[in-house]
Amino acid sequence: MLERDFSDYMPYIAVGLVGHGSECFGYDDEISVDHDYGEDCIIWVTDEVFDKIGFSLQRAYSRLKNGSSAKKSAEGASYRGVMSVGDFYMEYTGRRGAPETINDWMYTPSSYFAEAVNGEVFYDGNGLFTSIRNTILTGMPEEVRLKRISRHAIFAGQSGQYNFSRCLAHGEKGAAGIALSEFAQNAAEVIFLLNRRYMPYYKWMFRAMRELPLLSDMAEPLEFLLSEPNVGEGGGVKAEIIEDI
Repeated sequence: MLERDFSDYMPYIAVGLVGHGSECFGYDDEISVDHDYGEDCIIWVTDEVFDKIGFSLQRAYSRLKNGSSAKKSAEGASYRGVMSVGDFYMEYTGRRGAPETINDWMYTPSSYFAEAVNGEVFYDGNGLFTSIRNTILTGMPEEVRLKRISRHAIFAGQSGQYNFSRCLAHGEKGAAGIALSEFAQNAAEVIFLLNRRYMPYYKWMFRAMRELPLLSDMAEPLEFLLSEPNVGEGGGVKAEIIEDI
């Protein structure tokens, strides 16, 4: 359709499936069929081309969707269709492209970066979308990576090695559960950073961890901490597992 109806603009068009949703991580299954399911794509264009043909391109995309089996989100929101490259990356980096400053790299949640670089780009006429994508994928300054590792290691120690057992000693079982969750998420962040990968949000954290080349075996003990009851004085087995991790 694009080559037939928008041939003059093909150098300024990119097509792929990247961003929000389990389908962009390759995690769709039978539970996923209730929304955002089925064949779909995003069509990205430069800002200038979006101003020229964005409306007509969206109408053409909608005609394709009318003949597909794709299901929209139950909330009616859609992250598919036609958008400018700048608008897409603004959603994840706060910029119309890759992060530009140390603070951009330091304080943007890893799950945002994970969604900006997941999925697949099927076609990229001028390489603009892919160039920004590759910068996010591999361009985090090493000093930022080390500082993020340090920050999450400190938070993991504070919540797991210190607060978990103290909360139990105070009889605050709910707070101890929250401490375990904080520990698991911060430990996972460290593991992803050691792999030079971005951690997706909690729903897919363990699944993505099992796919990592380094320390993927940590997924099992971390899941144990969150899913099994506390046994023993001061957290017992769980306190030992925290120390092992």
